[in-house]
Amino acid sequence: MAGAVRTGGKGSVRRKKKAIHKTTTTDDKRLQNTLKRLGVNTIPGIEEVNIFKDENVIHFTNPKVQASIAANTYVVSGPSQAKKLQDLLPGILSQLGPDNLASLKKIAELYDKRADNGADDAGDDDDDVPDLVENFEEVSKK
Repeated sequence: MAGAVRTGGKGSVRRKKKAIHKTTTTDDKRLQNTLKRLGVNTIPGIEEVNIFKDENVIHFTNPKVQASIAANTYVVSGPSQAKKLQDLLPGILSQLGPDNLASLKKIAELYDKRADNGADDAGDDDDDVPDLVENFEEVSKK
């Protein structure tokens, strides 16, 4: 313990306070300097960005998008949410490419299976409702 807070050799004065290194700001500054060297430009007017990853989608709402076409570098920053593909489906059909066609087929098969199971269970819904035991109209008249 004493060795961890001693600044010099044996007999030297202990430090009063342990130095706390802030790495997040230095990492951010390094990233900004690297992006500046690549010549990225901010792209205005982008409302949402979806990054497709297997059956999940990383969804950014109102992100800050920077791009350097020459360096083939795109930076998307801002608050993100990881969502399932089927949660965003009606609105993102135009964004799906050939890579996501297999995922879309899987989701369609799942919906077909659920629809078939729902049609089979349609006749069984009456079993869940309990039978009427008393006459409620007579009780309400009293």
